[in-house]
Amino acid sequence: MADAVQGTHRGGGEPSLADLIERSAELKGQLVAFGQSARFDRWLTPLLLEAAGPERQLDEGGAIRIIDHFILRYRLPGGSTVVDRFVAGRKDLTAVDREILLGWRDPVEGIFEIQRKEKDAVVLLNLVDDLEYRTYSNVGRAAFRGVSKGGFLHTCLVPVHSAGGAWLVSGAMSSYPKSSATEIAQAAIRLATNQPELVFRNPVKIEQGWQRMREDRAAFVEFCGGDELVLPPAEAEDLLNGYYRHRQEAAVAGQPGRARGRRLPGLDLPFFELPRELADSDTIGVIYDQVDGLNFYVDYGMLRDLFADPALVARRQHQDLLRTYLREESIAPLPIRRLAAAHPETADAVFRKLLRKPGFTWSEHGEALLRRRKPWYYADEPRPGVSVIGDRLSALAVGR
Repeated sequence: MADAVQGTHRGGGEPSLADLIERSAELKGQLVAFGQSARFDRWLTPLLLEAAGPERQLDEGGAIRIIDHFILRYRLPGGSTVVDRFVAGRKDLTAVDREILLGWRDPVEGIFEIQRKEKDAVVLLNLVDDLEYRTYSNVGRAAFRGVSKGGFLHTCLVPVHSAGGAWLVSGAMSSYPKSSATEIAQAAIRLATNQPELVFRNPVKIEQGWQRMREDRAAFVEFCGGDELVLPPAEAEDLLNGYYRHRQEAAVAGQPGRARGRRLPGLDLPFFELPRELADSDTIGVIYDQVDGLNFYVDYGMLRDLFADPALVARRQHQDLLRTYLREESIAPLPIRRLAAAHPETADAVFRKLLRKPGFTWSEHGEALLRRRKPWYYADEPRPGVSVIGDRLSALAVGR
């Protein structure tokens, strides 16, 4: 069948969807064999062992998910993926083959509600990004024999070449009955919360997220008195819990009909607890930025003191803290930008002493410094820090 697909393409016509799906099956089998070869053992084996845990137990579905993720998305040294290396090493691949394979590097992970069956396909609503996907399997309609409208699937999808709107199941596929709706909704909300980038595959959700974050930030500033706070960890926790309680109470008050007759879960429980590495510091910086969202910064008071008094850069403790803020990938440029903007008369002196560059000026060299130290931050478009779930997921979560 590979020859038929290639021949059709060379003859000037486009390969059919059936041809593309069959060729995808062949390529996926070869890619999986390549990814499980000895050359990748040093990276794949630890991932499987970690998932198996101390009991060394890992079911087939779990192993398939890990292998599929490893092949398509795991970054090897140098930044390439297994599929990148497979394509680079196979000179016999056609342009169609390459487009198929390289399109798999950005799979859609989600929890899907089955909308309907259409011949060999099922139409799925991704509860995470609120988009529909016409989905096929490279083993044919038999893959969907046990599923029905209103049920749910947990899987990953990859595009079928450039066939607009056609997707393939990739890796393991777990199915759940319609009666599992509440539990499925909770799992989808956790996925959306923990991996908001999955939500923002939908451009509508990006704009909704920005709008929701603007509203939340305005409420935060009104409640807390500003968008930047420096507090001891315990006070920061109390303030955030007070803020979240205030927001939840406001939401209940705004929808009295929906809240009547039932308590909102968790209303009397703490909402927020700092990670240990933050809880053990002397002060916490709490910044709710209009682009970077709500973030927390360890020992921010000490860093602020440094920018207020450049003489402190002579102290090892202050030097190490600023170097950490410049070096760590978990820290965005935001806090350094904030402090440099708040202390324009002293920022140059701080960096001249730290970097040992007498000619350094923040206005001329500051942004270039941040781009060198934190290239990951500039690699992608900014995304809102608030996930927005769709109407269908909201309905499932409350049992409708």
